[in-house]
Amino acid sequence: MHHASIRTANIHQAIAFYEMLGFAVNERFTTGYTLACWMEGLGGRIELIQIPQPKPAPDAFHDEHYVGYYHLSFDLTDQAPDLSVWLTTLQDQFTQAIAVDPASLQPLQILLNPEQQMIGDRVYEVAFISDTDGLPLEFIRLLK
Repeated sequence: MHHASIRTANIHQAIAFYEMLGFAVNERFTTGYTLACWMEGLGGRIELIQIPQPKPAPDAFHDEHYVGYYHLSFDLTDQAPDLSVWLTTLQDQFTQAIAVDPASLQPLQILLNPEQQMIGDRVYEVAFISDTDGLPLEFIRLLK
């Protein structure tokens, strides 16, 4: 896959959010009449596109009748020995960054604290957070 595209209400806050996750901007450009960028990190590439006059997105995580795009998933097996510790550290990093520059980020929203899930014959730790526009993001780690 080349990239996953994410529409955002505020590209500057979205960039700051994804940078906290370990992404880095590698290309800035405009698409039509709006700002956009590609960011790389966690083994993939995303495209952020700022949407003028945005409307709230549907709640893909909590609406059990929602159909369509659901979430991006990132495998942290090689980066994090424990998903709970990783998530607590991430929360602390968000808190510290907000204390320095309150306008740059929003508090980290956890949708699902880490829990174990059996998928096929493997057991994973799974957690969900929300990005700045409410997009669910899954983080998984294979338990050995």
